[in-house]
Amino acid sequence: MTATRTPRATPAAPAPAAQDAPGTKEGLLRRLRPATVPVAVLLVLALLPYSALDVPVLLDGPVNSPGSLQLFALCLVFGALALGYDLMFGRTGLLSFGHALYIAGGSYGTQLAMTELGLGLGPAALLTLVLGALAALVLGAVSLRTLALGSVGFAMVTLAFAQAGSIYVERNPGGLTGGEEGLPLYVEGVPDALVGVGNTVNVYWLALAYLVLVAAVVWTVTARPAGRVWQAIRDNEQRVAVLGRSPFAHKLGAFVLASSLAVLGGVLHLLVTAGATPHTSTPEFTLTLMVMVVLGGSGTRWGPVVGGVLFTYLDQRLGGWDLGAEPMLILGSLFVLAVYLAPGGITALGRRRHT
Repeated sequence: MTATRTPRATPAAPAPAAQDAPGTKEGLLRRLRPATVPVAVLLVLALLPYSALDVPVLLDGPVNSPGSLQLFALCLVFGALALGYDLMFGRTGLLSFGHALYIAGGSYGTQLAMTELGLGLGPAALLTLVLGALAALVLGAVSLRTLALGSVGFAMVTLAFAQAGSIYVERNPGGLTGGEEGLPLYVEGVPDALVGVGNTVNVYWLALAYLVLVAAVVWTVTARPAGRVWQAIRDNEQRVAVLGRSPFAHKLGAFVLASSLAVLGGVLHLLVTAGATPHTSTPEFTLTLMVMVVLGGSGTRWGPVVGGVLFTYLDQRLGGWDLGAEPMLILGSLFVLAVYLAPGGITALGRRRHT
């Protein structure tokens, strides 16, 4: 008589731990964990003006001295400008050589709105932002049409627009732009809390607020469907078109958004440097932003910010150190070395260490 064998029961999969449930304390901490680093960094930066720590060599005075805070504010502004430029360059794959045009537009436009129209800083900045966004919409639509000739055509057209703006600034028509000397900040149109050495801390906090705004906009938009379409356009534009999406509309949206953030950055640059300078209108200024993005890591979350802050700090400080060589030669050599050691940018070093 053959004995029948009873089949074994398949063991049930273990139920998920109760502490991982979304409504539990552990689940809440897990969702909040990615935000801990940005919040910690923001807290440190916000409290920086309260620190009297003296850092020899790295700074000329205490952390909360006007000179140090002005340097920090400039670093924050350029970190935000690089992050906004990466919205086109790293996220969408648009190589623009004309980004400086909108930064200079924000700086000179706000200054002229205060001096020629008698507006205060707030209304002048708002008017400049609206006009700058409209200019970006028109010039961006014209420039993107040249993509049928390849990415080089788009780069050259944006370069031509930037070069035209730079020539206009240098020729100083009607004495409006100040030519090679630029324009000093029109303090009568600026609130008293943002004028003077004693109020450098307020300008620093305003620069920090600008960085937070740009980061919030860029990180939020890139995490949404539009951001995923931008990434798809960068990787394979034809596939995006086959799927029924409009590459032109999405690229124009990225161009206008990045240019609008640049216009606002020009306003902050005007306040931090206490004047509108012709250097901000040159194509070389855009190349500097590109170097910042590549240095930190294009298309990454923190890379452009890190690259912008580090490049600006070294650019400002190398001249004060007796290194026996031209500061730009040293800075260029450091950039080449950084690209060689970290092809994906400085922030890629941390990812490599964890893989």
